[in-house]
Amino acid sequence: MGLIATLARALFLRGGAAEIGRVGTDLAEVFRPNATRQMELSHDAFTAAQQAYAAEFQLARQGWFDSFVNGLNRLPRPLLALATPALFGYAMVDPAGFSLRMQGLATVPEPLWWLLGAVVAFYFGARETHYRRAQRPPDPVAAPLPEAAPAAARNPALEAWLEEGRRGQ
Repeated sequence: MGLIATLARALFLRGGAAEIGRVGTDLAEVFRPNATRQMELSHDAFTAAQQAYAAEFQLARQGWFDSFVNGLNRLPRPLLALATPALFGYAMVDPAGFSLRMQGLATVPEPLWWLLGAVVAFYFGARETHYRRAQRPPDPVAAPLPEAAPAAARNPALEAWLEEGRRGQ
């Protein structure tokens, strides 16, 4: 009986059970990483990245050069949109000159047309991506959880079972 009492005292009175649990946890983490810790670390990394991005845009610079560059960035779309109807007008005003210039365009090699298409596609694709990201809904993790489930989502059998458990039946 002395050996059992000594083991029981070592396990329960001196924190031995907690130590055995810690050793078991450490051993399990050798074969499978701690998912909770990985989530915490990834959240910390995400938060740090977001803070770094926010720090970049904290102070908005509005000098003359920034205004000039913003104006240049706004020019391509209106120029492309207005140039197309202008070509039709030019064809009606000076058909011979228009025909001459279109023959010149016909001599442009095909790889150069592909390059022009790629530049225009990337320009407008980047703008579209920028505006779609700006209008993205908030992160679902940050959204508050509803207080109670709506009446249609409740499970009457589950509620009855929980009520029985509360009453001790």
